[in-house]
Amino acid sequence: MTTRLSPELAARFATIALGHVRREYPNRLDQTLAGPEDLRAPSELHPVFFGSYDWHSCVHSYWMLARLLRRSPDAPASPAIRALFDEQLVPAKVEAERAYLAAPSAKGFKRPYGWAWLLKLAEELRRHDDRRWAEALEPLAEVFAARFREFLPVATYPVRVGTHFNTAFGLRMAADYAAATEDAALAALLRDTAERWYGEDAGCTAWGEPSGDDFLSSALMEAECMRRLLPPERFGPWLGRFLPRVAAGEPATLFRPAAVSDRSDGKIAHLDGLNLSRAWCWRSIASALPQDDERRTRAEGTASDHLAAALPHIAGDYMGEHWLATFAVLAFEADEA
Repeated sequence: MTTRLSPELAARFATIALGHVRREYPNRLDQTLAGPEDLRAPSELHPVFFGSYDWHSCVHSYWMLARLLRRSPDAPASPAIRALFDEQLVPAKVEAERAYLAAPSAKGFKRPYGWAWLLKLAEELRRHDDRRWAEALEPLAEVFAARFREFLPVATYPVRVGTHFNTAFGLRMAADYAAATEDAALAALLRDTAERWYGEDAGCTAWGEPSGDDFLSSALMEAECMRRLLPPERFGPWLGRFLPRVAAGEPATLFRPAAVSDRSDGKIAHLDGLNLSRAWCWRSIASALPQDDERRTRAEGTASDHLAAALPHIAGDYMGEHWLATFAVLAFEADEA
């Protein structure tokens, strides 16, 4: 199958996201209540990112829309995306989002997945000719950049799960923001943390993958994190130690798309996302390997298999529809994302 995002698919994904980024309910809040005054509607608590079932999915749906707008500024959905951003990405609403984070009970809010996606959105908006949206979001982005700076030095151990708590995902996405803002200190902290957590890993068996809750591969996300943060001359040897039998298709579990039995179950539906995120990781890893490397051929073929397994199920049930398109765009645009 093709591994490029067609105009038709891009338009479909934009339509899906525009249909839910301001859909307030159903809504899963991530909130610690300090008192009855905290019982407010999602749109009051989060005036920008109140849709898409949960805050983090709303943030990364904005990222996808921003990416699609920059990619195809004259696409049919582009006026609606601009109108959304003009209404939502404004200083007053962003300040309310920032104020929410100032509460002591919100210190760990969306760590590290939401932190990473907010920074990724900020990085993407910086690429646009119209800088108003990036400037409006920047105070919120700086809060999360500061939280990475505070958290990583005291995070003794990585979190190696296939869900929102995966620390390799957080490092990998934050690295793009550090590069875009030319924040050499943050970039160094991310790189040093990755090396401290993952630098000595070898002989990965991926024996726990997939679990019934995964939407990230712990093994492949770690590899993609190291690809992004290590210099190319160091990533190759590291990958050879970490996954020494890629050319042979081992460990086999990383090469087989996950089966999804019930897409109305939000946790089981995560597995469609696992297939998409694996496609993203495999394509990114392949891009770092020589053209004639057997591992590159294997990785590219495996990415295509995972994309083919997941793409028919981007929409249909809201448990997947509110977030899956983002990971499809990551997979299609792995050379850029």
